[in-house]
Amino acid sequence: MAATDEARRLALVAAAAAADKKAHDVMILDVSDQLVITDCFVLASAPNERQVGAIVDSVEEKMRESGTKPVRREGAREGRWVLLDFVDVVVHVQHTEERSFYGLERLWKDCPRIEFHDPAAGQQTEAEPTEADS
Repeated sequence: MAATDEARRLALVAAAAAADKKAHDVMILDVSDQLVITDCFVLASAPNERQVGAIVDSVEEKMRESGTKPVRREGAREGRWVLLDFVDVVVHVQHTEERSFYGLERLWKDCPRIEFHDPAAGQQTEAEPTEADS
């Protein structure tokens, strides 16, 4: 089962908001086949705590404008790894060191990626084929 259209839309909103604040390595994973509690993870990183905070604030603002707000926010005080839970989408904004150490993309490597175009980086992330694409 693939992520819902609404979850994909919201994940793209969150990813774009992170990219607007110069987040590094923005990635969207469809975790719906592996988890029943959410459909998508959005992963983003930044080189310092201040930028992590700016990315988190931007994601929250854009998601509110899209009609949703987080039901849970964790890690904001430390600013090294902030988790925003929007139910169908969970956003992880990590300090670059935490991103490298914990390697969430490695843990969820079997999950398909959702294509995301980062206009600031001038690149498009590769989407893995899903059953829906067949």
